[in-house]
Amino acid sequence: MNLVEGSLPMWRGPFGISPMVNETLIARCLREEPKAQYELYRAMHGQMMSICSRYERNKQDAVARMNQGFLKILTNLDKRRPEVPFELWARRIMINTVIDEYRKDRPRKAQESLDASLDESTLVEVNDYLRHMEADAFAGLLQRVPDMSRKVFNLFAMDGYAHAEIAELLGISEGTSKWHVSHARQVLQQAIAQLAGQHAVKTAIR
Repeated sequence: MNLVEGSLPMWRGPFGISPMVNETLIARCLREEPKAQYELYRAMHGQMMSICSRYERNKQDAVARMNQGFLKILTNLDKRRPEVPFELWARRIMINTVIDEYRKDRPRKAQESLDASLDESTLVEVNDYLRHMEADAFAGLLQRVPDMSRKVFNLFAMDGYAHAEIAELLGISEGTSKWHVSHARQVLQQAIAQLAGQHAVKTAIR
């Protein structure tokens, strides 16, 4: 089983759009009704913030990206094809907004492709743990992962991007993208082991 090339079980954060977001509300937003735009913002706030918080370590930055992404959603509503589900369309805009800002903030430069040895038993352990984690707990663990590795891991393991797509988005090689996924998993595995140890100590004390 190749855990690097896409067969990784995918954990997806909540992005189920509120039932309040229907085609009627979207049509009102297309007419630029302020009340409708506010209703859409409130309905999507939790889901949008969940995505941005996974990519941004700083809460203030996450809020800024969320607001930028929502503005893009509003200004591009007329470009959404009717057959494309609103949830998927909005999700992609939020992710692209975060990545676009990252590319602006960080000078693009060639990065050396690194080959990391992969311990499959470790990867399976991490994958199984993440699959059963609550979203808030997982978001906390992700903050321990270095910035670049966190972004690549989010794109690959959480949002379903292929390494070739990530390489194009971030201006890195596919090999470097794979290394960042491996590195993120190693950091998460260490964090999981630490949490498991703390839990064992607390249980023993009781």
